[in-house]
Amino acid sequence: MDWKIFASTFITILFAEMGDKTQFAAMGMSTVNTSTVSIWLGVVLGLAVAGTVGVLAGKLLGNTLPPITLKWISGSLFILMGAWTLIRN
Repeated sequence: MDWKIFASTFITILFAEMGDKTQFAAMGMSTVNTSTVSIWLGVVLGLAVAGTVGVLAGKLLGNTLPPITLKWISGSLFILMGAWTLIRN
């Protein structure tokens, strides 16, 4: 276990998720439902599955594409998704 990579990943994901759509969706679910544990477990498992897919896809792509290409692809997709979010009604 590389604790430096763990800590770096944990802090990055923690701050990246603060104020994210996922957090607002969880807050919205909590306002209309009384089962806090069910909502929490759904959020934790949903994020765990999404994170697992990201890690596995990154590992697969990392073995086939150079890191700079992945950086450009992910950055471009991030910008495109942000632009799409801003211009859609």
